[in-house]
Amino acid sequence: MKKKNIYLLSILIFILAVAGIVIKYQYNQKQQEDKVYGLVDRTGALAEGTEWQGVKDRAKKLMTAIQKDPEDTASKIKLAALFIQEARITGNYMYYDMAAMKYVNDILAVHPNSFNALVFKSLIYLSQHHFADGLAIAHQAQQINPYNAYVYGLLVDGNVEMGHYDSVVTYADKMVSVRPDLTSYSRVSYLREIFGDYTGAIKAMKMAVEAGGQGDEYTEWTRYQLASLYEKTGDFKTADTLYNQSLGMRPDYAYAMAGLGRVSLANKDYNKAIAYLEKADSIVTDNSLKEELVDVYRLAGQTKKADATAEAVIDDLQKSAQAGDKNANIGHYADRELAYAYLKVNDKDKALEHAMLEYNRRPDNIDVNETVAWVYYNRGEYDKALPYIKVALKTHSKNPVLLSRAALIFYKTGDKVQAKNLLAETSATNPYIDKPLMDETASIMHNL
Repeated sequence: MKKKNIYLLSILIFILAVAGIVIKYQYNQKQQEDKVYGLVDRTGALAEGTEWQGVKDRAKKLMTAIQKDPEDTASKIKLAALFIQEARITGNYMYYDMAAMKYVNDILAVHPNSFNALVFKSLIYLSQHHFADGLAIAHQAQQINPYNAYVYGLLVDGNVEMGHYDSVVTYADKMVSVRPDLTSYSRVSYLREIFGDYTGAIKAMKMAVEAGGQGDEYTEWTRYQLASLYEKTGDFKTADTLYNQSLGMRPDYAYAMAGLGRVSLANKDYNKAIAYLEKADSIVTDNSLKEELVDVYRLAGQTKKADATAEAVIDDLQKSAQAGDKNANIGHYADRELAYAYLKVNDKDKALEHAMLEYNRRPDNIDVNETVAWVYYNRGEYDKALPYIKVALKTHSKNPVLLSRAALIFYKTGDKVQAKNLLAETSATNPYIDKPLMDETASIMHNL
């Protein structure tokens, strides 16, 4: 009897514990639903000028309207759009994704077929690298309104990230036919780049820049993408001109500064490159800028700074990923980024762990396959790298980094002919290729 009572007591304790967890979860969810989100103050250069004041005025007006009428769907959509744009400008995606998602979910709770809310939810998921979820919601939105151009852009993005390359061209063509503008031309450019057509990609991105309003964040981001295409083809002179044009249109634009940092790096002016990248990093929150700094610090002999910055990137990416375990509205898959970050600190086991986590989510994506292949290469497991690099090459991309990595893998697995052919498709002296990779590629060329 005593044993039976202890058993029943154990079951009761377990039930109470589970109930406590459920109640706590429901309480946290209720707090999340009731929370009112506002703007986070900008700092430094981003807080200067009239743009920030205009953003604050619009946000105040929209929040006042929502407070007066909690059912004001139009104001909630506009506020979500403002938060999404603010995330792009500041890099504070964790907070603004959560803020935008709160208002989007408020609308969908009452109007589950709201096209605009579904589009924004898809966009937020794609921003968080929840590509399968974002793609599924984009399909749902497209069923509601098949005549909207923007939803086809989301279908392009989602299918690219999931590696469904056969279907993306159809969606891009549909988007351009519905509305030829900056967003559609830029996606055409991206697809041409994926399929190895840099000439066509540059042409389409030029059209995208010309279709935008000079100085707008979207336009300058597009100009930055155009300059990046020139970098990949080795034309750093044109890239330099475009980055300076962007800064003339939008002073203190962080990504244009980062671009000038890469131009300086190509010219082996490490101090100037560091200055540009540090300034960019001080303006916007973006770990990719810190990762570039890691490489330049190392080239400049600043090893301690490089190591500290690399560890900071890992810590921040881990925090962002872990936040998603507590709140589904802000989770950010960052395993591909973490794989490269761990390679920078020579933790090859962790690099492989995160590379495979990303691969298991989207095994058909060429960039993910390149990541897995490169991790295996760094581990000295060349035969394991080979099948992944073959998938990474399936769209015939001419990215010089991809081709250099692929050449090394084919060389190490005994296929010198393929290695030579791949190197013939890119310039081994293209400064877009980082110095360690360039040196490693150069070391095999005399044997080909």
